[in-house]
Amino acid sequence: MTEQKVAVVTGASSGIGAATARRLAAEGFDVVLTARRTDRIEALAKEIGGRAHTLDVTDRAAVDAFAAGIGRVDVLVNNAGGAIGAESVEHGDPADWRAMYEVNVLGVLHMTQALLPALRATGDGTVLVLSSTAALAAYEGGGGYVAAKHAAHTIAATLRLELCGEPIRVIEIAPGMVKSEGFAVTRYRGDEEKAAAVYAGVAEPLTSEDIADTVAWAVTRPSHVNIDLLVVRPRAQAANHKVHRG
Repeated sequence: MTEQKVAVVTGASSGIGAATARRLAAEGFDVVLTARRTDRIEALAKEIGGRAHTLDVTDRAAVDAFAAGIGRVDVLVNNAGGAIGAESVEHGDPADWRAMYEVNVLGVLHMTQALLPALRATGDGTVLVLSSTAALAAYEGGGGYVAAKHAAHTIAATLRLELCGEPIRVIEIAPGMVKSEGFAVTRYRGDEEKAAAVYAGVAEPLTSEDIADTVAWAVTRPSHVNIDLLVVRPRAQAANHKVHRG
């Protein structure tokens, strides 16, 4: 009997992470949900038959302890991240930049380093980085987030080179405009009106489920197929700065 494959999803308490956990469970994975909000991941784990582990990906000691006890890992979905603030580079708060770097960049580094031995041991591992179209192009008011996501993109690209010849795929999914739970609200520090304005007039922005569908497709390709970089935008968005609003 073939042993069930295990997928670890970070930031699984809401939005894209929660949707991805649900979708991978539907694909037959034993899903390990990690996030800081214990109540949310425990409820979702119960719903999908997964396992919940409270974890802050910026805490290296906690990540190492998690990795030491996890056992088999076939897929790592580095989803935890987020944006804080929309100030210009001139007026940005270095504390916000540091916080974004910690979760979007060092969080990916911590989880990937800690779980690579387990991924390698399966003989068919996958590391997936959820970046953003901000990883590929700059835009006004996005300096700190753009810098962090460019770094996450670089981690994926470098790791793919370094692991060439090993049985580990490195996939990057870069979403464009996604109307996911809490993302814009967090960015605008709880200002619901500013958050709503991001999507104003856009008939169909992407949903968390759209990205989860993309993640599931990428990680379930045949082992020899690596989706190096997949950019996903809604039809209404041609570029970060070009969005059709009705």
